[in-house]
Amino acid sequence: MHTSKLSSKGQITLPRQVRKALEAQPGDTIAYEVENNEVKLKRLEPFDAAFHAALSSTLDEWATEADEEAFGDL
Repeated sequence: MHTSKLSSKGQITLPRQVRKALEAQPGDTIAYEVENNEVKLKRLEPFDAAFHAALSSTLDEWATEADEEAFGDL
């Protein structure tokens, strides 16, 4: 297991072994998936990152607090 300290700005540095396992390079986009208090990291390919950015900009209509309350447990 590898560890990092959280900075006052909420940032961490990925340890070298983690960057190597992800084949991550400076400027890469890293995706996070949180499930049951665990976080999975994935390096996105440039196409994946562009697709994600384009898709997420279309989801604003479901971003209200009322939507979260109504649909948050689905």
